[in-house]
Amino acid sequence: MQGDTADRLHWWQTRWFVVAAALVAAIPLLWPDIPPLLDLPGHMGRYRVQLELQQHQWLRDWYDFNWSLIGNLGVDLLVIPLAKIFGLELAVKLIVLTIPPMVVTGLLWIAREVHGRIPATALFALPLAYSFPFHFGFVNFALSMALALNAFGLWLRLARLGHLRLRAIIFVPLSCLLWLCHTFGWGTLGVLAFSAELIRQHDLGHRWFNAWLRTCIGCLPLALPMGLMVLWRSGGGVSGQTGDWFNWRAKAGWVTMVLRDRWQAFDIASTAVIYFILFKGIRDPNIEYSRNLTLSAAFLLAVFILLPRIVFGSAYADMRLAPFMVAIALIALRPKKGLSIRGAATVAAVGLSFFLVRIGAGTVSFWLYDQSYDRQLKALDHVPKGARLVSFVGETCNNEWFLSRLQHLPAIALERRLAYTNDQWSMAGAQLMTTRYRAARRFAHDPSQIVTHVQCPREWWRPVTRSLALFPREAFDYVWLIQPPAYDKKLEAGLIPLWRDGRSAVFRVDHAKPAVTLTTEELTPPPPS
Repeated sequence: MQGDTADRLHWWQTRWFVVAAALVAAIPLLWPDIPPLLDLPGHMGRYRVQLELQQHQWLRDWYDFNWSLIGNLGVDLLVIPLAKIFGLELAVKLIVLTIPPMVVTGLLWIAREVHGRIPATALFALPLAYSFPFHFGFVNFALSMALALNAFGLWLRLARLGHLRLRAIIFVPLSCLLWLCHTFGWGTLGVLAFSAELIRQHDLGHRWFNAWLRTCIGCLPLALPMGLMVLWRSGGGVSGQTGDWFNWRAKAGWVTMVLRDRWQAFDIASTAVIYFILFKGIRDPNIEYSRNLTLSAAFLLAVFILLPRIVFGSAYADMRLAPFMVAIALIALRPKKGLSIRGAATVAAVGLSFFLVRIGAGTVSFWLYDQSYDRQLKALDHVPKGARLVSFVGETCNNEWFLSRLQHLPAIALERRLAYTNDQWSMAGAQLMTTRYRAARRFAHDPSQIVTHVQCPREWWRPVTRSLALFPREAFDYVWLIQPPAYDKKLEAGLIPLWRDGRSAVFRVDHAKPAVTLTTEELTPPPPS
């Protein structure tokens, strides 16, 4: 009887639970038309250009778009066939909708392969499907990480079944596809696979040095993208700095922001729950860490420490890894044999409640963001197709927990109206698209769309007064203000109002009337006190 009880799967260990958890993870993204992720609208503008560049001369006048082999093409490639079937916006939504469920299935699969069954403590890792990097809108990165987790589950399964030759055959093309989606996912898979294989080789009886050598050989099927990386970074026109090493203050912040969304106290309290569970794994005699995944988490921690904040011009490189490092550490936990079934069931129930509470809060948060998007996007009813549009989005100098997620909303004018927008990134080698509209001068690309009340220290953002007074009016026909800071209404000279909603507004530029002339003192507001 005790043997039957021990062999029976509990509710959190069944396939039905994995399927249900994956479906629940999709709930926050069901309602919004545009997933309210900070950078995503900007990416959607680029997708529109890649799909319709050859059909409109004005797009070719404004933007350069050149296909090249770079490790950052996941969603960019997927939208090509899907947009023909669903339209661009729905295609993007469907792709993004798959990411949190795949993170959930990946984490639970890895836990199942390492522990034999899904431990109750693994449920506390599931809220990290909605981590801060996902909210930030790093969609190619997030997609690649979701795929990498599931690929690691497959890597472990094939090793457990002894199918090492089949594993080698499968992972040569799989690693290349993962690199093409985003370099980060491929690199993370390499770290996870290497650490797991090292433990496996050691458990087979090999001393550590021999185990290390055999692991290097076993992971060779993952190495082909190194050649692709060399081709990418040695190609012409590739730029982008790598820097801001060992920024300890930022790194300490990232590990407290892994669940950052809207409500600071709630998000920090949720993060505290995660770290409490990790701490219990050290102190509680009924819980232990798996050697396999503990080494994986340790390797990821080392990478997190060594990574700079900026890699090849892309910011927040170390921040992106933090939640996945924590997630792997969480699923490394398992109950010892002495823990009763009742105790494990209690832990699973608390973990599930934690997951559901985070999903419920995320659903409300995304609904509120969607309401904000809908309100602001009514402005596009007054922007004609192909308009030369300059946009200014209000921001503060404070590093506030809550992000409005409006910073790249102007790109929806490019996506829906094929209008010029000045929020696109222009980084050769990191993006397929760069701006070429020279008439826009210093208002051609990101971050020229961000405006503040005063000059923020260590930021390229301009005060709203300076932006409204100095943008080249001959280069633009329309101005879109999105929740700007307060400004002197005399700056609206030569701008004809077409729509207002609170502080937001759309103007048509009257080229027959000059802009107001300001003194040097008026153009240079004091820094924040």
